[in-house]
Parts: sequence; structure tokens; C-alpha cells
Amino acid sequence: MADVPIPTTVAELGQRAKGAARVLATASTATKDAALTGAADLLVERTAEILDANAADVARAESAGLGASIVDRLRLDAGRIESMAGGLRQVAALPDPVGEVLDGWVRPNGLRISRVRVPLGVVAIIYENRPNVTSDAAGLCLKSGNAAFLRGSSGAISSNLAIAAVLREAVAKVDLPADAVVLVEDTSREAAVDFMRQRASIDCLIPRGGPSLIASILDHATVPYVIDGDGNCHVYVDATADLDMARAIVANAKTQRPSVCNAAETLLVHEAVADAFLPAVAADLERVELVGDDRVRSLLPGVAAADRDDWSSEFLDLKLAVAVVGSLDAAIDHIARFGTGHSEAIVTTDLAAADRFAREVDAAAVVVNASTRFVDGEEFGFGAEIGISTQKLHARGPMGLRELTTAKYLVRGDGQVRR
Repeated sequence: MADVPIPTTVAELGQRAKGAARVLATASTATKDAALTGAADLLVERTAEILDANAADVARAESAGLGASIVDRLRLDAGRIESMAGGLRQVAALPDPVGEVLDGWVRPNGLRISRVRVPLGVVAIIYENRPNVTSDAAGLCLKSGNAAFLRGSSGAISSNLAIAAVLREAVAKVDLPADAVVLVEDTSREAAVDFMRQRASIDCLIPRGGPSLIASILDHATVPYVIDGDGNCHVYVDATADLDMARAIVANAKTQRPSVCNAAETLLVHEAVADAFLPAVAADLERVELVGDDRVRSLLPGVAAADRDDWSSEFLDLKLAVAVVGSLDAAIDHIARFGTGHSEAIVTTDLAAADRFAREVDAAAVVVNASTRFVDGEEFGFGAEIGISTQKLHARGPMGLRELTTAKYLVRGDGQVRR
């Protein structure tokens, strides 16, 4: 009788990633870039295989009756795979942050001190039904000299396995360790909790998912983490706004891709323009379920009343909470009360109002006269992003290459001893 293979434990996978991280930390830029461009080419070449795997995941999701927004995040097509490949190529074209000298100085005793960027080591990413994260996260980790330790959801396991296999093959082709990309195949809850506790191997954990995943991180993780938090994003239409511009921005922020964290969830409108603006923008949002306060409902018959949960919810769907406010102060206060610190936008022609909003709104990104959908690593020129941090330590906002590094001090002397 043949021996039954013993499953590889999460701890063993973490140690494999840690071993690869030591090699990646000193890999040349040329080698890392060759791995990235090779992975991009191989993703496109293997599109049919990846789509077959993804189709199995999508079929399971639809059979389980999961919502349209969840299925949209899960579904791949040739265009999305090409975008994943394009993200890897963009990352390859970016400057390598590893080795960058941040600053330096000479002490009176002759010691020469410098601060230099270095990789974090093993970057762990735990994520839900977003198979593109497998490629995006691995690419950013590779360019920044980190090993990517990945744990996706059960719903996307077939897609993730197919994508990770391509990435590992591309890395090995340039003589880097295939374990630069390690995917945990066990999608059980127990394995997820075990993953969050791998202090012996994980240097930084980044969750990509909804409130239940974030709650699990807060309850169980014993490794350092950066929270990719909720995106309860607001668009405030000021008294002096160009209303045609505002209509285009609101429609884009809500409907261009409602299932993502930088989509608008609340619209605030100054009372001076509410009568003219709300009926016009409602026509642009005919596919969107609107809920609102009393003033909104008086102007838009048929709109349901918004409750407290609506003001604080990240809908991730074609639903929008709408309120009329009496002033810029009231808009800022509303955002301070209900916002999640992700992305907040103002539409205005008043420079002073724009400056006040930018100065006083506490968020990772404040947008003036543009859609919140631009708060994204690729749109910011980072290539792909590994997440959008709503924390204030180490990384905030879209996390690209620099946010996946830390610094170390190099101290050079010629025999100095401390007295």
C-alpha cells in the first residue's frame, strides 16, 4: 500500500518562505525584474488554464447563491488576466526601493551613519475572493525583496492555485527560490488562525477582506499587521461646486465598480445646491438604491429613509446613502463621525473650502474635484497595490513597494569605542 502524503503544515510553509526571503533580500534588480516580466508573459500564455480554474470557483459561488458583488470580485476574464500581467510589468519598470539611502550624517567622533531601505522579510497576505491579489501581492513582494506568504479563501482556491503555480514557475526560471511565492492550500478556519500566529516566520501580515476577516485578525493575530480597512467613502458636493462635474464624479465613484473599497458609499450635498443637484444626479444613478434623510426624501419621492447603519456601512454594492448638510463644517463633522479613514472627496470651486476639507478631514486620501476611485496603487503610479491601509503607523493609503520595506542603520567607523 502506498504511503499517504503528509500535508505540509502552515508552520513548515512559513519556514520555506523565510528561507526564500533571505535569498530575495540580496537579489539583483535585474533578476527580480526578469522574474516579474517572465511571470507576466506566462500569465497571458496560460490564460486558458487560469480561466478554467476560475470557472470552477465561479460555478461554486453561483451554486452557493453568493451575491453579485462577491462573484464579480471572484470572476476573471482575459482582460483581467491581462491587467494582472500589466501590473507585474509596471512593477518591474518601477525603481527598486531596496538599498535606497534615506539619509546619512557624520558624528563628531567620525562615525558615518546612514539609513537604508531593506525588505521586511516574509510578507503574509490573507485575503478573500480576489484571485488578482495572488498576482498583485506576489509581484510587489518580489520587487521589494520579500517572500510572499499567501492564504486565500476557499471560494477562490482553484484560481489561486493556478496563478501561484505560474508565478512560482517564473521565479524558478531566473534561479530564484520558487518559495518566493508560497500559497497555503488549507482553507479551513483553523489554518487561517494558525497562519496569523506564525511569529517564527511572518514579519508583516496584511489582510484583504471584509469586516469578519478584520475582526478575526484583531482577535487572533500575534504577528505585526497592517489593516486594509473598510472604505466608507464620502463625496461632498459643496455650495460652489460645478454641478455637471459633480454629477460625473458621483456617478463614477459609485457605479464604475461598486464592489471595491474606494467606491463612494455616502453622498453629502450642501443645502444651497440640493434642489438643483439631487434630482439630476438621481437620474444618473437610476440603477442605484438610494436611502436618505428627510430633506433628500422630500426632493426624491420614493427614496427610503436612511438609518444609522446606512451612514456607517460599506455597501460594496449599488446602494448609496444621501444627506443634505447645511455647511462645510457639517460635512466634515459627518465624515468624522461615520468615515473609516479611507478616501474622502470634495467637489468645489472654492479654493478655501477645498483647503479646509483637505486639512481637516482625517483620511488616508483626500480627493479634490475627482473620483474616489483614483485612490488605488496603480492609479497612483505604484503598479499594483498590496492593499490600502487605514492605519497611521508605517503605511497609510495605497501600499506599494516602499511600504513593503523598512530601514536599517549602517554605522561605519575606523576603530571608535564608546567612552
